[in-house]
Amino acid sequence: MNWLYFALITVACWGLYGIFLHAGQVGMADKELGRYKAFFFVGIAYFLIAVLAPLAILLMSKNMDWNMPAKGMWLSLFAGVLGAVGAFFVLVAMGSGAKAGMNPGIVAVLVMSTIFAGAPIVNAIIGIMMHPPKGGFGAIPIPFYIGILMAAAGGFMATKFKPAPAPPAKPTPAVEASAEQ
Repeated sequence: MNWLYFALITVACWGLYGIFLHAGQVGMADKELGRYKAFFFVGIAYFLIAVLAPLAILLMSKNMDWNMPAKGMWLSLFAGVLGAVGAFFVLVAMGSGAKAGMNPGIVAVLVMSTIFAGAPIVNAIIGIMMHPPKGGFGAIPIPFYIGILMAAAGGFMATKFKPAPAPPAKPTPAVEASAEQ
């Protein structure tokens, strides 16, 4: 059952990822290059967490040997490339929506809803193709297929029925009063 707790930590982290990535992009105050500046700091975070932390664990391990089969290295490197490219295109998608005139906060919700509905579908389909179940595809329970359809429907509904953006803020009366004096 520990796997569930760890998975839920990942859900929380990745659920917050898009919101804070968007906030970082906006916080760069650079409409043209802000997403790339934000992605640069994402890269620094990846280096700290994904390079230095495991390196420290490996160096402290009493049983560590540096033998790493080529297959494992290349597949892991490819997984990292997929993750980095995906993270980059999260920013590109958010920037593209904002450039099209969409409310930036709504863009972040739409992009992440689409990703988090679509990614499990891709994962399930490719995972099953790579590791077919015992008894073949006919042995897959119907609720599994229903779950895939529900994920697709959830992504569609979150995109189709997105919340309306808040109206622009009105000037405060204190500013108007001081202008009259």
